[in-house]
Amino acid sequence: MWEAGHGLVAGAPIAVIDIGSNSVRLVVYERLSRSPTPIFNEKASCGLGREVATTGRLNPDAVEKALATLRRFRVLCDRMGVGRLIVLATAAARDASNGAEFVAACSEICRTEVELLSGKREAQLSGLGIISGVHHANGVVGDLGGGSLELADLHGHRIGAGVTFPLGGLALQDTSGRSLKKAEKIVKELLSKETHLEHLKGRTFYAVGGTWRALFRLHMFQRGYPLHVMHGYVIPAKEALEFCRLVRRVPVDTLSRIDTVSDVRRPLLAYGALVLEHIIRIGKPANIYLSAQGVREGRLFELLTDDEKKSDPLITATTELNEVRSRSPEHGWELVEWTDRFMHSTGIDESAEEKRLRHAACLLSDISWRAHPDYRGEQSLNLIAHAAFIGVDHPGRAFLALAIYYRHVGLIDEDLSPRIRELVSARFLDRARILGAAMRVGYILSAAMPGTLPQTPLLVERGKVALHLKGDLAPLGGDRVVNRLRTLGRLIGRESAIVTN
Repeated sequence: MWEAGHGLVAGAPIAVIDIGSNSVRLVVYERLSRSPTPIFNEKASCGLGREVATTGRLNPDAVEKALATLRRFRVLCDRMGVGRLIVLATAAARDASNGAEFVAACSEICRTEVELLSGKREAQLSGLGIISGVHHANGVVGDLGGGSLELADLHGHRIGAGVTFPLGGLALQDTSGRSLKKAEKIVKELLSKETHLEHLKGRTFYAVGGTWRALFRLHMFQRGYPLHVMHGYVIPAKEALEFCRLVRRVPVDTLSRIDTVSDVRRPLLAYGALVLEHIIRIGKPANIYLSAQGVREGRLFELLTDDEKKSDPLITATTELNEVRSRSPEHGWELVEWTDRFMHSTGIDESAEEKRLRHAACLLSDISWRAHPDYRGEQSLNLIAHAAFIGVDHPGRAFLALAIYYRHVGLIDEDLSPRIRELVSARFLDRARILGAAMRVGYILSAAMPGTLPQTPLLVERGKVALHLKGDLAPLGGDRVVNRLRTLGRLIGRESAIVTN
């Protein structure tokens, strides 16, 4: 958490171990926060769910590998000073006849009680993970694991009753005898009457889980997408449907860029594509949204206070970066208010989302000041575009990165990859240039120190962009300020002036 004037409030790391049907994963987060930042992330593909659907039991070799993995994870947590460890177990452990014995062994190794999640509970936590990581979620979340598929309806912070189906990749492999034709019949029979999908038409389907992540990663690299961040990657449903059909039609090793998918995930791609294909056919969503936030993040979200849950995760994350990396965190907040007044005076239409992104950009505007001046723009763009932010989509990321790039280098596009500009609309690009130009005025005026911007308002008055420098602040209006002010004025079609009386 961040408190004005007090910096980041220290807290011990918090960790979650997810004992899934396909893999066992440890994620250690910097601390409990509205925007949790992973500081360590490791998984082991144990295959606990393999053969559970047909034998009813966890495979002994898989159990041995999972327990060895947990021993390693427990030592890592001790070495990292983890203050609280949460251990979750899902479909394989709850469905197997020897699941209780396995869970008891896990609890002993981890030195904490293992939370064995029911299907409905897993669906609820997946929904909370989406609420935690997506700004104003509206649609249906689907969490596809190795053993099961969970669905839940989402609208804002409301989660409908969740349902679960034995349609995980490993489960489908087992029950179908590795036959995609038989697997298709199983999927079609179980999903054809699912009421959650009746409410999906024209909305967003939020895809959670490692198999779908691998599927979307393959799609991302095949199309040469410029931003390799999985969270917030969106595909129109029609395009996703065609891609799913391709993946399950041809041998997996013949797919372009299959090298981007791990060997362990490849056999499950066709099953994941099959499930998603039928969800799209039945539910008719507008878009498919890949979320890296799921059960683990949903469980952390539960631990927050009501006020923390209501806060904006993007503003939380940018506030924290402003606090630890800017020359003056207070200046970032002054820049927020300074640009608020400026934008209001221009009469330029600004949506609530655009205002939110502008505020985040102001808080990020000085995070690369320690870099060499020639590389601050490039470093800022790369850092922001690939940061572990949540609560922002890819066009929003690109806007933030571009605005801060322009703030450092000016309105120069020669060294800027055209691919990053492809992610934003013409309107977003225009706003990024205006904001970058305004920031250039603000920084040369204030030297990134607090106290100046509140006394030097920038306003559109009488048809001109007017910078007010009164009294002993009048000498600040040197040639560089005049030139940058003139550039800003041109961007919005106004003349510029410095007012000193």
